[in-house]
Amino acid sequence: MDTVALLTPLEIILKYPGPWLAWILPMLGALSMPLINKWFGHKIRDYAAVVWGLTAVLSAASMVPWLFSGHYPGDIQIATWITFPNGHPLMVGVLVDPLSIIICNVVAFISFLIIVYSTSYMHGDEHLTRFWFFFLYFIGSMLLLVLSDNLIQTMVGWEGVGICSYGLIGYYYRDAKDRWLGGPPPQKMFPPSHCGMKAFVVTGIGDVLILGAIFIIFNFAGTLNYVELIETAGVWVPKIAATPGLLALTAVLFLGGPIGKSAQFPLHEWLPEAMAGPTSVSALIHAATMVKAGVYLVARFSPIFYLGTWVMHIPEAQVYFITIACVGAFTCFMAASQALVSVELKKILAYSTVSQIGYMMLGLGVSGLSEGAYVAGLTAGVFHLASHALFKAALFLGAGSVIHAIHTIYTFNMGGMKKYMPITFILMTIATASLAGIPPLSGFWSKDSVFLACLVADTPLSMTLLAVGAISAAMTFFYSIRYINITFLGHESQHIKDMEHHGHHPHEAPKTMWVPIAILVTLVCVVGFLGLIGFFVPYFSPEIFIEKQMHAMLHHMEIPLHSHHLEFSTTLTAWGTSAAMLLIGGVLGWIFYLSRKVDSGKFVSGNPILRPINTFLVNRWYMNSTYYAIFVYGLIDFAKVVFASMESLVFDKITAFVSGSTIAIGKVLHVFETKVYDPAINVGLVNVFVEGGRMLFQDLETDIIDEGLNNGIPAAMTGLHNRVKKLQSGVLSYNIIYMVVIFLVLILGFALIQMYGVI
Repeated sequence: MDTVALLTPLEIILKYPGPWLAWILPMLGALSMPLINKWFGHKIRDYAAVVWGLTAVLSAASMVPWLFSGHYPGDIQIATWITFPNGHPLMVGVLVDPLSIIICNVVAFISFLIIVYSTSYMHGDEHLTRFWFFFLYFIGSMLLLVLSDNLIQTMVGWEGVGICSYGLIGYYYRDAKDRWLGGPPPQKMFPPSHCGMKAFVVTGIGDVLILGAIFIIFNFAGTLNYVELIETAGVWVPKIAATPGLLALTAVLFLGGPIGKSAQFPLHEWLPEAMAGPTSVSALIHAATMVKAGVYLVARFSPIFYLGTWVMHIPEAQVYFITIACVGAFTCFMAASQALVSVELKKILAYSTVSQIGYMMLGLGVSGLSEGAYVAGLTAGVFHLASHALFKAALFLGAGSVIHAIHTIYTFNMGGMKKYMPITFILMTIATASLAGIPPLSGFWSKDSVFLACLVADTPLSMTLLAVGAISAAMTFFYSIRYINITFLGHESQHIKDMEHHGHHPHEAPKTMWVPIAILVTLVCVVGFLGLIGFFVPYFSPEIFIEKQMHAMLHHMEIPLHSHHLEFSTTLTAWGTSAAMLLIGGVLGWIFYLSRKVDSGKFVSGNPILRPINTFLVNRWYMNSTYYAIFVYGLIDFAKVVFASMESLVFDKITAFVSGSTIAIGKVLHVFETKVYDPAINVGLVNVFVEGGRMLFQDLETDIIDEGLNNGIPAAMTGLHNRVKKLQSGVLSYNIIYMVVIFLVLILGFALIQMYGVI
């Protein structure tokens, strides 16, 4: 750091280009989309989007050698950004360590494959320039979030992700009826614009909560830099804990942001509606970017609360881990239960994402329940994040191919698609097997690592949460069999027969759509088989590789760790739990869907116990309707009541009082003027004021106001307008160019002021 401190900002960026270019280039690419479309056309624009995405991949990949060498640069700062009155100066910087490198590469690589897929999936869309702008800026914001070395810079990327998600989820904002989500009737349907706004508002609630935590932390720590916060945790954490309940409150407020962004209970209801956007957007949000942001931030901040719990022995610090572990386990179960009954293909996968994110939060949560479980839990959360990103991106892209082929979102309008889309069927089946945790695919090892973390923690709470996660795993296999069977197997639906009758035959997706899926599925298999080999040769195990990286990172942070020897019996217990849940879910799936020995619809409708449970699940545990009743319709009704009562009881009476008082005062003044005031004086004063008014009118009104202001200013503005309007064509691309130029000039000015003290 001493050598780096002697370099100029440009020299530092040139020395470590990867972590800077990874997020800068996609953002520049987003700004370039309108210009490239205007100057070179839509085809070059699409190629350019792919190239910009590739630059992010190459920039992120340039950091991978640091993982293997073990000598990563850490906190790289280039300039002072903000000088706080009572704190350390906030620098512009990036934090390059194993956690950020791994997640950065996952985000960049999968996002690139989704871009390639989108060139075919979105082909011909008239608003594709807007799509590429939001898409690339989304990627840049996520990479900025991951690589930032302080909370304020992280929040810039955090909010950038939120704004882009609003634009992408509500991409079809004109709300054409065929773009509505939900249903089928009588179930409620939602337009895309509504879905985008819902995501923005619900995640915004979490953003407000985390901002509250940031204010508290800065007030006691005097810094928001991650490295400094960890290094000085022994000072500021006890200061917060000195006020009973404040550290626990800070932990819960901080977790509010990740819970909202990662769609965990109780801020989870926005994610199913996020399916209103194009399928490539669903894959981006659910697999590579937005929902993983919360997981990353929980992992990034966990060392502070680990120190508070096990080094400083402050009981309130453990609230951080207890809260997120319980939230993760409950969300895992709840979302899996909703996926059991959903009839929209993408929404099934959406609920699955919410559930799988719950596993990641569970792993990170149990890491702090026991001193020896920290590395295991952190490893489990990160490993399942990467594994889930691979198979869930493949599943969403595959679902998009199916929907693209037969133009319906409902699984009951599918059936028999294996015949028409054999490649997509094979790829989605393998990805689904990984989702269900079938060995030796990647999902088995990553989900098993979460179970292992619970067993290593070995507390009553961790074992209870393990049971919840295990039951959720059985449900995962069951709903996986369900949607694969309904979509690809069985008889063709009437919808497909009608399509063929009208000459529209379903067909396999083009190569540009299924090749990215094939790459993702191949990686799922590679990671899985490396895990199998790693069981015998640990060097090849992806889980052990991530565990070593997390251990090295924590050692570099000087976090004291309690080593825990993993007994083989513990591993067998985790495997046995997974196998038992697969057996339960698989048997039920075979009975109801694969063998079709029992009709699931008739079985549920004819059972007095299962029928109300099914209704409960179909209605999303009544959480969504409750939120609408209280926070949407309830607030609207409350506003109407307040308006009506205030209008009639307060404002109407005030109006009557003011008007009556004014009339009474006017009558008194009238009597005074006619009876008391001397008319002679009135006449004299009138003459004086008339003559004075005449002179003022001639000199002020005519010469100054009329000629100077009324005529002069409009003439000047007209001349200025005639010259300036030549620059304004009304074309969106030019408007964006002007905004970008002004934005760059402002940034340059601020940078010069901060670095050199001149403009």
